[in-house]
Amino acid sequence: MKSTQYSEKTLEHFRNPRNVGMLEGDDVAVGRVGNPVCGDLMEMYVRVKGDRIDDIKFQTFGCGSAIATSSMITELVMGKTLDEALEVTRADVADALDGLPPVKMHCSNLAADALHDAIKNWRSGTRLEPLSAETIAEAGRGCGAGTTQAAAIQGAEDYAGKGVYTTVADVSELADKRVLVLDKGVASARLALELTGVTPRVVFLTELDALGLPDDLAGEVKRSDVKVLFQSRLLAVRGEGEVEKVLIHDLDEDNDYELFVDAVVLLEN
Repeated sequence: MKSTQYSEKTLEHFRNPRNVGMLEGDDVAVGRVGNPVCGDLMEMYVRVKGDRIDDIKFQTFGCGSAIATSSMITELVMGKTLDEALEVTRADVADALDGLPPVKMHCSNLAADALHDAIKNWRSGTRLEPLSAETIAEAGRGCGAGTTQAAAIQGAEDYAGKGVYTTVADVSELADKRVLVLDKGVASARLALELTGVTPRVVFLTELDALGLPDDLAGEVKRSDVKVLFQSRLLAVRGEGEVEKVLIHDLDEDNDYELFVDAVVLLEN
């Protein structure tokens, strides 16, 4: 167990959520819980064929556990009958993730509620229209402390090869640069440590409120010259022709600010 009290499986689903996205069509039911105005929002999309879940996607804006539990529940119910899916409880999801911190147990209830709402809507003939991309994006920006958004980073693809890296074969190419490394787990943390050998300006950005790393590696990061930005979300990459700065949302203070950097490392999963 990590010092953050998140299991390795929970952290893995948080960083690499499965089945993120939307589904459309007459055979799709939408379940929704939360309030887009206050920023706590989840939508579950279920494609039904022959009374079974043929496909399932989700959009979640909530704490890291909400992302992980949403991801896990899509794996748990894929291919099940609707009755079988209705039997999946928050305890089942937590157990499948090898446990959740007690304070986060309510987040698994959010995933189960969204799934059950989708099935209820399917059976009653109620059709919810998926929220617009603008509404979803605004909800994600409005999340409070300890929240995260399973969504793309604006401008990341535009600056590929112009300061955005998904792999780093030789750290020397980033020598003396201001480098931001997005938390993608152990590999990204080790890369941040390695980069301190070629540049004194390395920032490790994580949406968690503690380092979700093995204790020995977390200790090494804390003792290093890596600057860690906790509870921070990378919103956008900006610049004129190449990376010059990033837009970050402080989840604790609930505000946005710009940070000047020369390179952004988004390791591929």
